[in-house]
Amino acid sequence: MELLSVVVITYNEAKHIKRCLDSVQDIANEIIVVDSGSTDHTVVIAQSCGAKVIHQDWLGFGSQKNFADSLTKNYWILSLDADEALSCGLKEEIRVTLKNPEFKVYSMNRRNRYCGKWLRHSGWYPDTKLRLFKKEVACWNTNLVHEILEVNPNTSIGKFKFDILHYSFDSIHEHKQRSEKYALLGAEQLFLKGKIPNFFKIYFGGSFRFFRDYVLRLGFLDGRFGFWACKISSQAVSLKYKETMRLFKETKERI
Repeated sequence: MELLSVVVITYNEAKHIKRCLDSVQDIANEIIVVDSGSTDHTVVIAQSCGAKVIHQDWLGFGSQKNFADSLTKNYWILSLDADEALSCGLKEEIRVTLKNPEFKVYSMNRRNRYCGKWLRHSGWYPDTKLRLFKKEVACWNTNLVHEILEVNPNTSIGKFKFDILHYSFDSIHEHKQRSEKYALLGAEQLFLKGKIPNFFKIYFGGSFRFFRDYVLRLGFLDGRFGFWACKISSQAVSLKYKETMRLFKETKERI
């Protein structure tokens, strides 16, 4: 059986980290937690779960994950966020797969828990992620937000049947706060890449996102929390494009 390193980056994740690490105990040969200066009990909890904890000042999402991956001693890496956990079915799938892997990278769907409800629509499911991989064939990009695992060309990817469980937001207020933060980071990222949003994206991007997720992707079937998930996400899209345009205008005025 192939040996597996589980990697998690953390900052003030005392609420989530034990559930995350407990879910991998039966399959992990090594657990690496890279913490960027938590002021709560994250580090103590992670150590009590058998994790090797290393401090690293914040490098950005992708760079922090690449640093963490570089510390592993095994060829196979399972990368999880602190607010995620493996479902029992997915853990067993990974265990069986590592006995004789057919692929070098595997994807799985992520099921998001929102204000106590599992969302099944709203653009929040299946939310497919690449998380299990041989470290020589993939690395994280350096996006400021929403980092992506980039896989070497011509690398085939397998797919698991069962889900990662993502305990995303406990309240609508928490979703609003994080969405605004990520929207501003997304705007900065577009600005740095020189991508000027067009008229449609600035004035109708948010409305289109809401229509797509709430109507076309059946968000209304998720009830009132589906409505709020779609609404806040659409507001974040509007903020991202308007803030991007503001950055370009501000730069132009300085010239």
